[in-house]
Amino acid sequence: MPVPLLDLKAQFAPLREDILAAIARVCDSQRFILGPETDALERELAAIIGVKHAVGVSSGTDALIVSLMALGVGPGDEVITSTFSFFATGGAIVRVGATPRFVDVDPVTFNVDPAAVAKAVTPRTRAIIPVHLYGLCADMDPILDVAAAKDVAVIEDACQAIGATYKGRPAGGMGALAAFSFFPSKNLNAFGDAGLVTTNDDEIAAHVRRLRVHGAEPKYYHREVGGNFRIDELQAAVLRVKAPHLAAWNEARRTNAARYARLPAAVPGVVTPVEPEGYRHIYHQYVVRVPRRDALKEHLAKAGIGCEIYYPVPLHLQECFAELGYRAGDCPVAETAAREVLALPIYPELTEAQQRAVVEAIADFFARP
Repeated sequence: MPVPLLDLKAQFAPLREDILAAIARVCDSQRFILGPETDALERELAAIIGVKHAVGVSSGTDALIVSLMALGVGPGDEVITSTFSFFATGGAIVRVGATPRFVDVDPVTFNVDPAAVAKAVTPRTRAIIPVHLYGLCADMDPILDVAAAKDVAVIEDACQAIGATYKGRPAGGMGALAAFSFFPSKNLNAFGDAGLVTTNDDEIAAHVRRLRVHGAEPKYYHREVGGNFRIDELQAAVLRVKAPHLAAWNEARRTNAARYARLPAAVPGVVTPVEPEGYRHIYHQYVVRVPRRDALKEHLAKAGIGCEIYYPVPLHLQECFAELGYRAGDCPVAETAAREVLALPIYPELTEAQQRAVVEAIADFFARP
């Protein structure tokens, strides 16, 4: 049985008429940038996430960039973040002229190690970006404590974690700002690139809104240089159709994760994800650790089972960051994870029969000599 890593057609089918109607509504209005759809989406997402302000932007990457800009982070500053993340987390720091300080991760959750964060703080540190990887929040309390003690801002990279919680607090509501992505593969997904910045600070929210339109306030009057970080009305309209389904979709992912654990999935050597007490994992990805990962990936591909490696190279070892001076062995936990992690299908519409096919294909691989 072929099983895709993600099946967007299965999500689209029951929403098709509502989405096409929303797109037609925008076409009839001929309002394509920062109009009523964006205004409504921002209010609705602020309520869903549990924050005071939500500001629609052009992508998750731009959400990180504009968040750093809103804090005045730039040349001469350092920003501490996880080495085990999508490239945009580190790339955004460099884009504003600052220097990333990559640190290692926890071996169980893959999220940034708070102790490593504390050790990395220097007089040049202006911000910390903890990443809520795969849909599980980072251990925020010790990170927030370090930030408060050192007068350093926290920007949550919540691009993979909309709907996740940490000790009753929402991803996106704990730092000074947070960045979300609505890339098509995300739990809440647009028909292209789109993103969101959240904050509970009125002044920061106003600053982000100004920065996303080239720093203009009012129009054509610029106190600072911002960027073109605007969300499209078409994307906002599509997201408004999908947003009310987010809670059910996240719960379906959690059900699928629990089902993997109940299936005869106790294959020797396969380490499944954890959900620490007090956390709510929304399983943007279901990532296992396995020996002979690359060979297993090839085996699953031949069996028609979708899988992916998130991520094969930690950020501190990426070629474009070579001038920072990191070497193999500097972040051993992340380096080991990069050799062992493999994401399996977890999307909401995944059936039990499909999950059985995934588990059976994995068991077949490990049963071979």
